[in-house]
Amino acid sequence: MKKMTRRDALKQTGTLATASALAATVLPQVHAAESSTIQVALVGCGGRGTGAAANALSVPGGNTKLVAMADAFPDRLKGSYGNLRKGFEKQMDVPEERQFVGFDAYKKAIDSLKKGDVVIFATPPAFRWVHFTYAIEKGINVFMEKPVSVDGPSSKKMFKLAEDSEKKNLKVGVGLMCRHCEARGELYKRIQGGEMGDITLLQAYRMAGRTAMEFSGPKPDAKMSDLEYQIRRFHSFLWASGGSFSDFLIHNIDESCWMKNAWPIKAAGYGGRHYRGENIDQNFDNYSVEYTFADGTKFYLHGRSMDGCENRFASYAHGTKGSAVISTAGHIPAQSRIYKGHNFVKSELAWQFPKGEPNPYQLEWNHLIQAIKDDKPYNEAKRGTEASLVTAMGRMACHTGQPITWDQILNSDHEFAPNLDQLKADSTAPLVLGSDGKYPIPMPGINRKREY
Repeated sequence: MKKMTRRDALKQTGTLATASALAATVLPQVHAAESSTIQVALVGCGGRGTGAAANALSVPGGNTKLVAMADAFPDRLKGSYGNLRKGFEKQMDVPEERQFVGFDAYKKAIDSLKKGDVVIFATPPAFRWVHFTYAIEKGINVFMEKPVSVDGPSSKKMFKLAEDSEKKNLKVGVGLMCRHCEARGELYKRIQGGEMGDITLLQAYRMAGRTAMEFSGPKPDAKMSDLEYQIRRFHSFLWASGGSFSDFLIHNIDESCWMKNAWPIKAAGYGGRHYRGENIDQNFDNYSVEYTFADGTKFYLHGRSMDGCENRFASYAHGTKGSAVISTAGHIPAQSRIYKGHNFVKSELAWQFPKGEPNPYQLEWNHLIQAIKDDKPYNEAKRGTEASLVTAMGRMACHTGQPITWDQILNSDHEFAPNLDQLKADSTAPLVLGSDGKYPIPMPGINRKREY
């Protein structure tokens, strides 16, 4: 049976019925420290934001209410509002005057909240630093989807903002839900406790057919601006999302580095595009990266978006005393387990997490809301930025054909989309079509210092 991601669930139904079912797979009800309502605002009303809002409204004993929604495009907001009403009508108080549309809509949604409330940021990742800046200024707690940065300059901004949010005692969750998975968490404890010895190798795979909007042809509607097209199809454009590499592969990278309890310091990689046709997006259709940790240990990552090929969606760790499956075939359930050898055969099984794993998409929200209620330190912004930077490091290595270090990606001066805080509906898009009607693409070995 295929394991389900949030993207799969929303794609299959087009409603919040499945999101509600996923949200119901949780731990027993958590005792709430107080009964006051926590108001929620949603900024970015696509499938990802709608799913996050469903989780926010499904926290056991959370007493949460959706009071504002914002998106650059009215059709996205309308669709999200309609879907959420099907499962959470009693927890929604979003009249038309709190349904905001436009590039400044995020400010109006945040202004609808009070201190102690929480805003969801689920727009294309390029806008994270812009929106996070305003939330910190207003003293509002944050949940933001991954990745939280797409290049070195935006990562520097996010590291500084993470510090600022900690100083204000804001509670900040980042949508790297694997860190909240109980199965992976138990595996981490066992690995760090020495059950596998020292980790000598990590491997991760996300190889599938077409997954989302990673491939895009010419703009179908001449009346649509290039800016709107790029934002609507953000997976296709590096400035908006970090491309398919950053959006699709960050979870495997994050969960693998978690088991090592370290971040890599260098990446070397390659990739290419076998079947571009008339498509004008910036993505490769396959990527392979060799990450290196400070102690010399290697982590090999493989990503592919290509129909008709072998599908594999899993992460593995190998150690001096055995091996482990970090995740089996998707995000949930992880089915984490440890083997005495390296062949992953039943006769060598040493431990496995029992069936019935709580849903980590819901757990990350349970934990955030509980921290808000208890007013306990809770801030994942720095770690989320580290994961995003390491992801960008591997992507840059593939796109330039050069080995890239942590310091090189962090200090790169190639900011994909400067001045995003000044972007308006009639602004020129950060990526401009060439005279051939195509956008610039990575050219490894030719462009060796910039991704395009």
